Amino acid sequence: QVQLVESGGGLVQAGGSLRLSCAASGNIFSINNLGWYRQPPGEQRELVATITSDGRTNYADSVKGRFTISRDNAKNTMYLQMNSLKSEDTAVYYCNLNHRTFTSGWLSYWGQGTQVTVSA
Repeated sequence: QVQLVESGGGLVQAGGSLRLSCAASGNIFSINNLGWYRQPPGEQRELVATITSDGRTNYADSVKGRFTISRDNAKNTMYLQMNSLKSEDTAVYYCNLNHRTFTSGWLSYWGQGTQVTVSA
């Protein structure tokens, strides 16, 4: 089993910054992809950014140039540095891990989420 715990959310004014962290624990296989997703109020969950185990990144167009995803494999931790925050970034942010197991193929896990609120 894998556990994911997000932290770093909170209330920030527009134009401000926040740094989210996602700590992973458990039996994590070396071939894995990590990602941040978010769910704005009343909307569906959407991709924010992903990072592969070898460091390749992908971003939603809405956050390119403002958000930076990174990971520290030694600490099994992923980060999301969010700058120039806008009110439309308000959402619950979720951490996701997909890893390729030896016997069960790709498995996916989610954290419980952390609230980010950006005031105008």
